[in-house]
Amino acid sequence: MAPAPRRDLLPKEHFAFAFGKLKTQNYHDPAARAPGSHTIRTLAWNPTGQLIAAGSVDRTLRIWNPERPNVRYSTDLRGHTAGVEKVVFNPVRDAELASCSTDGTVRFWDVRSKTCVSRLDIGGEPFTLSWSPDGSTIIAGRKDDILVPISVTSPSTPNILSNGISASPTPSKPNASTYTALEPHPQNVQTNATTFSHKISTPSSPDLHFFATTGDGTVKIISYPSFNIQHTLNAHTSACSAVALSPLGRYLAIGGSDALISLWDTTDWICRRTLSSENGGAIRNVSWSFDGRFICGAWDEPGCGGHGLEIFHAESGDSVYTVPTSGNINAGIPAVAWHPSRYWLAYSTTGDGPGSGLKIVGAAGGGL
Repeated sequence: MAPAPRRDLLPKEHFAFAFGKLKTQNYHDPAARAPGSHTIRTLAWNPTGQLIAAGSVDRTLRIWNPERPNVRYSTDLRGHTAGVEKVVFNPVRDAELASCSTDGTVRFWDVRSKTCVSRLDIGGEPFTLSWSPDGSTIIAGRKDDILVPISVTSPSTPNILSNGISASPTPSKPNASTYTALEPHPQNVQTNATTFSHKISTPSSPDLHFFATTGDGTVKIISYPSFNIQHTLNAHTSACSAVALSPLGRYLAIGGSDALISLWDTTDWICRRTLSSENGGAIRNVSWSFDGRFICGAWDEPGCGGHGLEIFHAESGDSVYTVPTSGNINAGIPAVAWHPSRYWLAYSTTGDGPGSGLKIVGAAGGGL
């Protein structure tokens, strides 16, 4: 994978001034035929940040080039027959995307050839996905609280997209991955989001670990492939719905239905601080900036987007900037995603205004 360009790191004191000067780019999808019909529930950047995937409740799955916002430069991936709940790129194969839908399937896509390369019927209604850092495993979570591991066997050499979605098609079968759904693992408590640790499996230490948020306010640290629970964090007083590990692995961010984001030190599993936004409402997802200094969360309940998208400094817990959103009190912010190597922030909005849909702060004019 090509190394990400080095960026100057913004200190807390300069963040508001520098980030506040960035322009916001809008990405209009013609699939939005009526107000509220095209709510984007999930966003994901590919590893090099050249593409961003957006999945919607109306089953639209579109891949955008952030620097070319006209829809003719995007790719519409068709196949799901119900709303797209989660999209994730393979961390080591830049053109390989996974998506899940309440149609009961997990689909895998080659965004260069614009084709679905595999479809797995995993039963139930999958609504969450997480990909291990070595690209070997995906955990799919169903709404009936069953976790389904998926084995991904890829060629030894990562297949990296170099020039966005216009790159040449996948050459042939030998370079294709294979996907196998393994034995499902029912959970004894409501299970929401999952994410893997940054640890890479090695011959001397083959187990992976992932984090699973639950409806009883806890987060379980689970060993894979055994599914043994290694530790339980008593994180929130109500359901935990979102989880994200900082890029350097120092903090685990946990979002809850109590409208709080808690930051846990991964060395001793102590909660160092909590973040609270004026938006209120249950937190749907959280995202870290590439340097692990800044964090924000998505609140998708009506009325939660009217105050803007609040960005926090992780080390102090201070609110450092609020991105103006629609200003519509009925708007929500269902999804948010920081670029993997730049201070670009993608988010989606709902509501009846013409500005609803995908927006990226920083993409217009190059950004930071």
